[in-house]
Amino acid sequence: MTREATLQRIREALGDKVVDWFDKSEKRSYVEIRPEDVPDATRLVFRELGARFQIATGVDTPSAIEILYHWAFDKVNLLVTIRTKLDRDTPEIASLAGICKGTEWIEREMWELLGITFHDHPDMRHLLLTDEWPEGQYPLRRDFVQPGKEGGEG
Repeated sequence: MTREATLQRIREALGDKVVDWFDKSEKRSYVEIRPEDVPDATRLVFRELGARFQIATGVDTPSAIEILYHWAFDKVNLLVTIRTKLDRDTPEIASLAGICKGTEWIEREMWELLGITFHDHPDMRHLLLTDEWPEGQYPLRRDFVQPGKEGGEG
């Protein structure tokens, strides 16, 4: 399958689930979808189209908590990022670990550092922070205040 055919297959399969599509270059595309559609998109790119999971990135923006799932189509030199936006006050999404085991640790990191709840995750325990870390304190959140310091944007 060519790069163009791969992108066309993704467009067709996701259809009206696509909120936005941005081609940064001929080798890099960003597809925004709703959180509830992420598992279906993952099954498509990982299981059906054979993409390799690279990493996921969690970002606290002023309006939402975003997750960007980066998928490599090595045979056609293409990187597709599936982007979704979560509510800042209750960031929740289905875990992808049951579809792609490689997502398990990065979901744990995003849970610890950004406070994202990954429903049905098989092993949601601390990976980077100590078990004694205060609940509700997320070091990569915009409003995190480092102990001993005043103000936000910590």
